[in-house]
Amino acid sequence: MMKDIELKSIHNSRSFVLLFALMIVLLFAQSYKPKSKEISAQEILGNPMYPAFSYGGYRGKTRDEVPSVKDLEEDMKILAAMGVKLLRTYNTQQYAHTANLLKAIRNLKDEDPNFEMYLMLGTWIECEGAWTNNADHTKGNSDNNTAEIETAITMAKENPDIVKMIAVGNEAMVKWAVNYFVTPNVILDWVTYLQELKKQGKLPRDLWITSSDNYESWGGGAENYKTDDLTALINAVDFVSLHTYPFHDSHYNPSFWAVPEEQEDLLELEKIEMAMVRAKNYAKSQYKGALDYMTSLGVNKPIHIGETGWATIASTSYGPTGSRAADEYKGKLYYEAMREWTDSAGMTCFYFEAFDEQWKDAGDPNGSENHFGLINLQGQAKYALWDMVEEGTFKGLSRNGQPITKTYDGNEDLLISQLVPPKSLSEIGLQQTSNINNNRNAGDLVTETTYLVLTDPKMANSNMNFTYPSAPLKLNVWEGTCEMFLSLEGELTITTGTGDWWGAALEIQSKGENLSNYNKGTLFFDIKGDTESTFQIGFQTGVFSDGNQVNNGITFGPKSKFSLSGNWKTFSIPISDLSKNGNLSDVTALLYVLGENSFDGKTISLKNIYFTKG
Repeated sequence: MMKDIELKSIHNSRSFVLLFALMIVLLFAQSYKPKSKEISAQEILGNPMYPAFSYGGYRGKTRDEVPSVKDLEEDMKILAAMGVKLLRTYNTQQYAHTANLLKAIRNLKDEDPNFEMYLMLGTWIECEGAWTNNADHTKGNSDNNTAEIETAITMAKENPDIVKMIAVGNEAMVKWAVNYFVTPNVILDWVTYLQELKKQGKLPRDLWITSSDNYESWGGGAENYKTDDLTALINAVDFVSLHTYPFHDSHYNPSFWAVPEEQEDLLELEKIEMAMVRAKNYAKSQYKGALDYMTSLGVNKPIHIGETGWATIASTSYGPTGSRAADEYKGKLYYEAMREWTDSAGMTCFYFEAFDEQWKDAGDPNGSENHFGLINLQGQAKYALWDMVEEGTFKGLSRNGQPITKTYDGNEDLLISQLVPPKSLSEIGLQQTSNINNNRNAGDLVTETTYLVLTDPKMANSNMNFTYPSAPLKLNVWEGTCEMFLSLEGELTITTGTGDWWGAALEIQSKGENLSNYNKGTLFFDIKGDTESTFQIGFQTGVFSDGNQVNNGITFGPKSKFSLSGNWKTFSIPISDLSKNGNLSDVTALLYVLGENSFDGKTISLKNIYFTKG
């Protein structure tokens, strides 16, 4: 009997131990969340399971209003709900934004080890004397650039599970960033420095290094970007982060954007849809330009889209009175087209951007730079994300206390009723000349008697010894300060600016033209207009960014030797009167016009522009 009692007691004890152990296992199972696996940049980039966005969480009208960690956690939850797992930032230490973002991601990972959000850490690189009149573009701003890079190094070392890439500079090499751009040697030095730290084991070896820049900066466009330093940089980076913006070029180079003659009879929505196909193909052509250049160097490295996007509101150049590009319908089509293309091509696309930011153009609430986000400042998802709202993607999430709802109150008919298709090609004119001499290389000496810039056909059909430029001439309105229109018939019309200054030029899209033989020659042009402004007209030599640009011109105006009337008048100006000691072997703009005073927003028209040897 005693033995039976002892056996029963032992059995009950074992049962109790097993039950207790089972309870421990269950409690542990409920609380345990396995850590997400380590993943490298190489595994992330080009993987459609890791959608990417360019990200700025600023909500105020100045970047001094840095979003809090809580604000950024809010954004991360919204983006994670969308499936986003990779973000690109822009600087490390100028503002506390990136430091707060890392804290926000860390907090969310602590709450849920399966939470995934990775960063391409951007560093802001600028030239010595940036934002002053004494900029040296061949050197970097040592204090700022060093602080940016060293902060990036610290962030990458402390957060190897989050920071997977570092981008040295944001549009730091493209030459239209006249206030701060640097030549490729500056970027190369920092890329080399970071790559050496990887070799030494002072940075993770699978941390990828790049620079995030305009397609031309990567050799996809103008010849003057294609330098030995750029070649060395392409060899030094782990991948190329390329920017392409058909949206901006709908204003600056709208020949791809305008409705061609054969599509003018389409319905308005059909015109818009065809325009967005052209926009996608335009982006692909810029990518291909950079790819072809890299291939020509014998280099084989991944190219990913570091930035592209489409604004949905614009007050001037891209709105109803401009290129008509900005609206949510076109934005949705572009977003979907770029995702489809890059996913199928095995490329990452850092789409610009997740949320609207109003600091970018604080003086103009409707400025296009404020409206590239897919979610606006009122917490409304734009048309591209309406399906996600309907599917409940954002259920329980909010931004600034506002739940994520649809723009237009979800009224698609209202949205579509406000759409405007692009103008036809005949309405917008040409953005570059088409008559070129393919038999002469850029920089070769021009030997013909007459050099035709813009002329009527009868001049070219005459028996004179003539030639055309060795490359197309692009209409370049300097910093959007005026308007420039080239008709299909070859008449150039300039609407003068009304701001602090204005200027524009016909710039050759190659090395400068060698017109040394024309030093004793003459510039001819027909001109008329109604402006009472005083302005310069002539040709340019050298390159602004190289510090050797010279405006070789004369002054037109009511109180000048040369003046306008409402009727066409032919002028013949000796080159000796125009030249200001410019280098005629490097003529980079065959015509420039620059306002001097009394800006009134009226017009100047030019035609039959040509040079003769004398």
